[in-house]
Amino acid sequence: MSGKAWVIGSGPNGLAAAIVLVQGGVAVDVLEAEPLPGGAVRTLELTLPGFLHDFGSAVYPLGAGSPFFSSLPLANHGLNWIHSPAPLAHPLDDGTAVVLERDLDETKKSLGVDGAAWDKLMRPFVEGWSVLAPEILRPVSFFPRHPFLMARFGIAGLSSARTLARRFRGERTRALFAGLAAHSFLSMDEPLSAAFGLLMAISAHAVGWPIPRGGAQSLTNALCGCLRTLECKVKTSSPVHDVADLGNYDLVLCDVTPRQLVNIAGKQLSESYKRQLGRYRYGPGVFKVDYALSAPIPWRAVDCLRAATVHLGGSFDEIAASEQAVRSGEHADPPFVLLAQPSLFDSSRAPVGKHTAWAYCHVPNGSKVDMLAKLEQQIKLEQQIERFAPGFRDCILARRVFSPSDLESMDANLVGGDIGGGVMDIRQFLFRPTRSHYATSAKDIYICSSSTPPGGGVHGMCGYHAAKTALSRWNARLQS
Repeated sequence: MSGKAWVIGSGPNGLAAAIVLVQGGVAVDVLEAEPLPGGAVRTLELTLPGFLHDFGSAVYPLGAGSPFFSSLPLANHGLNWIHSPAPLAHPLDDGTAVVLERDLDETKKSLGVDGAAWDKLMRPFVEGWSVLAPEILRPVSFFPRHPFLMARFGIAGLSSARTLARRFRGERTRALFAGLAAHSFLSMDEPLSAAFGLLMAISAHAVGWPIPRGGAQSLTNALCGCLRTLECKVKTSSPVHDVADLGNYDLVLCDVTPRQLVNIAGKQLSESYKRQLGRYRYGPGVFKVDYALSAPIPWRAVDCLRAATVHLGGSFDEIAASEQAVRSGEHADPPFVLLAQPSLFDSSRAPVGKHTAWAYCHVPNGSKVDMLAKLEQQIKLEQQIERFAPGFRDCILARRVFSPSDLESMDANLVGGDIGGGVMDIRQFLFRPTRSHYATSAKDIYICSSSTPPGGGVHGMCGYHAAKTALSRWNARLQS
């Protein structure tokens, strides 16, 4: 098999798609609009010289657990995963923290009255991760390869996070699960929100929540290194405004969201398909801040210093109210804040003795509200950090603020600040972005971003499945 393909966009899904295409015998060029490859998986000096900050994603449970990434020699191209002693800490107002340990038995012990229920829920999936991950990280199949395990996951995961949390008697465990489920950007009462909480917890026990040494860019660079060994080029500062400008090609795979796909390939797409894409819904955005710090964050709960990721939201009910507000188009008060502190475990991120942190909260898509503004009687992002780490502001040397529009200006896929590629409710879980998933109405153009199955997260599986689909259909045409 031989042919010519273009991949538009060098995020993890675009790079994964390019690797699969080259492995399938197709000559590929990757075109990236920005000066640096990676999309939201980039590392930059965003505050002060010598302080390395991850522009988008920072912690990689699904990167470490990706079936496709695991098949690649990424370590040979410089990728080194660092695991903090605990994947996650969730501080509470009593000065303690609930800790999600990598070891399931240790978590069972730490959760006390809920330990047995947590273990009973998680253990089958943790022990079956090697077969569960490929099932979850692909389009929904009504004929799964492992029907009993998937039925068990589906029964639990299709419920709301609030429903599943009723299995736990203690507020500490319920709070922990709420923070995990909030990665869905859904309310705690929506179906499927439980699945995100389950996936985040299972991955923590099965593969951990690691960070790449040197920053997110190390993962991108390793994927680019794999492409170089396959004689494939990534051309940066090369925006594509119209796929017709690419000249002759057999396949084009677009690591873009539906809105950009219509912009660059509208002439090639049918009116019916474009109407379907026009109905695609983007999710809430994020308001993000990168910090250069003079010292580690002064957590009241010292267990927070064991985890690269910290969830700041208090109780289940508080997190539920925060996420419900955002889903309703409002700004949460107080917001649920997700924070990463990579320099505690990777000294390459900051000058000697200094540190970095990365925090964001959910906001309505396209929000223009400053979530750092000090408004009387309102708790915003930094106040939420101070709540659990008094004196945090005294450690700040510099900060870089990204509103939703700032994020989109640096990565066009982050539409309105949506880091997940679109709402992941039941409808867009099943039909993402349409019933045909990766295939468009043009036989040689495919979409491979997180707006396709299995959705958001850095795993490359959207690109993997899109490229497999494109190769299969192209090969069938050649043989017909």
